[in-house]
Amino acid sequence: MLFQEPNALQIRIELAGIEPAVWRRVVVPWNWHLGQLHLVIQAAFNWWNYHLHEFRVGGLSYGDPEQLGEMEYEGGSRSFDENEVRLLDFEHHPGLSFIYLYDFGDHWEHLVTIEKFLTLDPIPRTAACIDGAHARPPEDVGGIGGFESFLAIMADREDPEHRDMRRWCGGHFDPQWFDLTVADKDVRNALKPNVRRRLHQPKSKRRAGERDR
Repeated sequence: MLFQEPNALQIRIELAGIEPAVWRRVVVPWNWHLGQLHLVIQAAFNWWNYHLHEFRVGGLSYGDPEQLGEMEYEGGSRSFDENEVRLLDFEHHPGLSFIYLYDFGDHWEHLVTIEKFLTLDPIPRTAACIDGAHARPPEDVGGIGGFESFLAIMADREDPEHRDMRRWCGGHFDPQWFDLTVADKDVRNALKPNVRRRLHQPKSKRRAGERDR
C-alpha cells in the first residue's frame, strides 16, 4: 500500500476558562493558512468577526495583515501576516497546540489542538464541523467575569437587571445549546464572502444532549 500524504487536519478548539467546556471539533484542508482557520473558528462559534484577533504560535503572533499595526499597538509586540502561514507548515504530529485570541477587550482565548492528520477521499475543499458542546458567550458580554454575571442574572427572574439583560441577548439564552447541523453549515460556508452571522441564539425545539469530551 502506497503512503499517502495527509490532506486534512482534525482540530479541537476550546474556549479557555469556562466550565462546562465550550468547544468545537472541525476538519479543515491542511493546505489552508491561518487566515482561513480564523474564519472557520469564527463560523464554528458564530462569533461576529468584528473585533481584533491573533494567533499565538511558538512565541510568535500572527494576525490579519490589515490590522497588524493596530494589533502591535494593542499588544506591544510585532505580529506577522496570518495568511503566510499554512497549517501544513506545522510539525507533523498530533497534539500540537496554540492560542487563538478573539476580542482584545473581552479576551476570548481559545486553545487550538491538532488532534489528527487525515487522508480523505475526495480531497476536502471546505471545512466541516463534526462535534462540539455548549453555547459560546454572547458578544461584548464582558469576558469571563461578565459572562458569569450574565448567567446569574439570566437565571434569576427577580434580579432587577433580568428584563434588560434578556432583551439585550435576544430574549433567550441556553448555555447548554449546541446544534451540530447549524454549526457544520456555518463552517462549510465560512470562506464565502458576505457571510451573515446570527445576532442571537436560536430557540431550539429540544435541548441538545450534554457532552463532556
